[in-house]
Amino acid sequence: MNEKKPSVLFVCVHNAGRSQMAAAFLTSLSNGSIEVRSAGSEPADQVNPAAVAAMAELGIDIAAEIPKVLTTAAVQESDVVITMGCGDSCPFFPGKRYEDWKLDDPAGQGLASVRPIRDEIKRRVEELITSLRA
Repeated sequence: MNEKKPSVLFVCVHNAGRSQMAAAFLTSLSNGSIEVRSAGSEPADQVNPAAVAAMAELGIDIAAEIPKVLTTAAVQESDVVITMGCGDSCPFFPGKRYEDWKLDDPAGQGLASVRPIRDEIKRRVEELITSLRA
């Protein structure tokens, strides 16, 4: 039997830090067993360099990622939508699993400040994988 892979969408305002790190962790830790998307309500021009550096310390390269605009289709196509401080700009569809992860915004912060945010995201992604496989 060929079951559809669960899909997760990570959303934050700029799609440049938190959502990019979360998507990279989920892709890496799930070994491709979960479809991963990320987007932002107001995407930045590039991924936050401190987020890139923090992930590189763990051997995960997000330097080539490009912030993407949040679309209604991305939400509709996802089983789980995880918001990270985008507030009312995230579309809501009945029947989806929504979670709001309260995380500090790494924008404008140095690497030392981004590491604890990265580590908290990793912990939450590990819990998410466990819940999706249950």
